[in-house]
Amino acid sequence: MKVLIAAVIASEHISGVSRHAVNMVRCQLTRSEISEIHLVVGSWQYDAFRAMLPLADGRLKIHQVEVRRKAFNLNRWYYNELPGLANQFAVDIVHLSCPMVLKRSAFRCKVAVTLHDLYPYDFPDNFGFLKMMFNRILLKQCLHAVDAVACVSESTLRRLDMHMPDVARLKAATIYNCVDPGPAMASQSPIPGWKDEPFFLCVAQHRRSKNIVLGMQVFQQLLQHGDIKPNTLLVIIGIEGPETAFIRRFIHDNDLGRHVVLLHGIEDAEMEWCYAHCELLLALSSIEGFGLPVIEAMLHHCRVVCSDIPAFREVGGAYCHYASLQPYPEAAFIAAVRNALKDVKFRVGSAERFSSSRIVEAYLQLYTHLLHGTSVVENRNHLVPSLERGRL
Repeated sequence: MKVLIAAVIASEHISGVSRHAVNMVRCQLTRSEISEIHLVVGSWQYDAFRAMLPLADGRLKIHQVEVRRKAFNLNRWYYNELPGLANQFAVDIVHLSCPMVLKRSAFRCKVAVTLHDLYPYDFPDNFGFLKMMFNRILLKQCLHAVDAVACVSESTLRRLDMHMPDVARLKAATIYNCVDPGPAMASQSPIPGWKDEPFFLCVAQHRRSKNIVLGMQVFQQLLQHGDIKPNTLLVIIGIEGPETAFIRRFIHDNDLGRHVVLLHGIEDAEMEWCYAHCELLLALSSIEGFGLPVIEAMLHHCRVVCSDIPAFREVGGAYCHYASLQPYPEAAFIAAVRNALKDVKFRVGSAERFSSSRIVEAYLQLYTHLLHGTSVVENRNHLVPSLERGRL
């Protein structure tokens, strides 16, 4: 089976979408049924992807393309150029790592897409009106064009069923992101000037839906009330975005410059270091498709305090401490952090249901159904790795 994974997105840093593409490649290369994987990325992404992939495997071919890193140009490339690459490589399956505009009739193979979330519908404030409308049109066009939609969680599938019930009913199934232990931990801290201070960790892009400012408000209250040591840090790791200026202004106005550290673009080994050394992970999103940092923290047996939303409940189960975002989110998170800090620092938990050995089976079944012309939906239960909530 020959697969093309398209992962051309604007960010040069490893984001959730690009990490998903990397994990798809890694897990699919563990199976002999996969004879070739063609990974297509932007030239600005090439080095980052090469650093994270098993280049010694001759079945993997990484192709870099030149295109302007604007939404219009990227979508035009997917519409006009991707079909030609798929046909040139004579692949059996094209799998988009996120929704993009497609000319389905130009492909001579089956096409699938991973759906991470429905932010244009569920959190339009992330975009502004014009971008929100553009992204809704893009999302609808892509999801109606493809042959199968792989939702990263049951909560994402439920949101899809609310907004596009025909797509959910006819061509969607749940396949979790695969999450395996990362590389060996870095020997040095990525936190500039770190001197053994305790720190909270928050892994989130600078978007309104991530509620980073709420996290800083909670952290500030914990400092002021003496719940945490006065030298404790809040380390926020994530790509800058629409909320960056607001975040920096809050840090300045509240004199938190000595306590809040903003990082982005760090190596995987450095990320491992952060999970291994943090006091707890704060995940404050209003809505999520999956919740990768929560699972990565569970792999490291960290304490986790997160917002009480369906995606986090689905992946975190009984492991996490939850805080309601209504009616008083700051008070709820403060109480949840206080409870979490009473736990042992390293907790027993399991994220085995997200392992590559489990997830690759679902990918292979999905691709097989597509190639044989059988219904993805009729076989949906076989594609969803069992939750096994009691094993947390």
